[in-house]
Amino acid sequence: MIKKTLAQIKEMANGEKLDSQHENVVIEGVSIDTRTISPGNLYIPIIGETFNGHQFAQAAIENGAVAVLWGIDQPGPPQDVPVLFVKDTLEALQTLAKSYRDSLSIKVIGITGSNGKTTTKDMVASVLSTSMHVQKTEGNFNNHIGLPLTILRLKEDTQVAVLEMGMSAFGEIEFLTLLARPDVAVITNIGESHMMDLGSREGIAKAKLEIVDGLSKEGLLIYHGDEPLLTEQVKGMDIQTTTFGESKRNDFYPLSIKQENEGTYFTINEQENKRFYLPVLGKHNVNNAMAAIAVARRLGLSWDQIEKGLHQIKITNMRLELIEGINGTKLINDAYNASPLSMKAAISLVHDLQTSGKKIVVLGDMLELGDQENEYHEEVGRFIEPDKIEYVFTFGTLGEHIASGAKEHFPQDRVFSFQDKQQLIEQLRNLLSEGDILLVKGSRGMKLEEVVFAFKK
Repeated sequence: MIKKTLAQIKEMANGEKLDSQHENVVIEGVSIDTRTISPGNLYIPIIGETFNGHQFAQAAIENGAVAVLWGIDQPGPPQDVPVLFVKDTLEALQTLAKSYRDSLSIKVIGITGSNGKTTTKDMVASVLSTSMHVQKTEGNFNNHIGLPLTILRLKEDTQVAVLEMGMSAFGEIEFLTLLARPDVAVITNIGESHMMDLGSREGIAKAKLEIVDGLSKEGLLIYHGDEPLLTEQVKGMDIQTTTFGESKRNDFYPLSIKQENEGTYFTINEQENKRFYLPVLGKHNVNNAMAAIAVARRLGLSWDQIEKGLHQIKITNMRLELIEGINGTKLINDAYNASPLSMKAAISLVHDLQTSGKKIVVLGDMLELGDQENEYHEEVGRFIEPDKIEYVFTFGTLGEHIASGAKEHFPQDRVFSFQDKQQLIEQLRNLLSEGDILLVKGSRGMKLEEVVFAFKK
């Protein structure tokens, strides 16, 4: 993590004022959250819509902060620790991160996409860590605050940073990529998430492609080559590209995919005799794996290193996470987020799984889909195959449209729609038995992990 004197921090963050007696004070790491302060940290108070971090400076000091960044227009700066005054604390955080990134001799992998970017990040980091010192975005630290914090946590001996870049509006990826300056950029796919803000899938593709704005001159763009909205726009760009996808026109494509209950096996065109294994559910994750393979080959890893890295991946929680449930059941916790594309992928997974018991899906609202949200939900319901899944449970107002779509071809007594989560859980409790598989998926705001926790062993 960043370790500098306050005099250096002042220069790197475009600071306004610092008492000369504190210039040689050394800070080690930064934090914007008093609950996660470590001794030696620089506390950076952020001002949000409903809070002002300056109000918590004393708590940060008590928890070990050795210095505080302070908005020059904010009253009552601390008197008992060094204070570096800046025009705007958020801008100072971002400027500091950019300066620190520019000082590091490091390869940066930037990853964005409508779905799968966190899983791809985890795969890339796992594969590269077989031969390099790698750090990656932790949790959901992928926005205009999280990405600078991630960069400032990088160690000086780190060789590769794998950085996830999220967005909901135009210009956000551009800002992040210009800050991170990736050597390799990855776009996993284009879905329907954030349709409310971006208006169309064409708009989403345009926003995701902002990632090339920060790409180094010798950099590489790796993208889903079966997506025409990407291939058409990339044609006019003077950049190196590598594609992955299902079709043979891609640089990397699968020759075979076999879904087992414990993971996924696959082979690809570039290494026909090597069978790769992912300890991750879902055939769609083979696309994410091929993106990771493309990154690894760009950085010079061997096929044996890639095979080892894929075999040992650990995916961030609540993303097709297989959990032992009560009474011999299996739970698939995919409650972190949801879009039409990822919903269908998760449902397809359940279609393919083998079990001695029943297969049940609990599906919640998919948020931020814009004017066509009802149609998208109904389409998901129609996608569920009644000869492969016994029961459909939905939760939320939009979830009712999933139920409506399912009822077009399901018997009415196998589709249930709920607005009360506890009632849903009680109905499930009466239904679940040994050998059953239960998929739980919905947008983050639906908090459907509460259903998973109710049946976790």
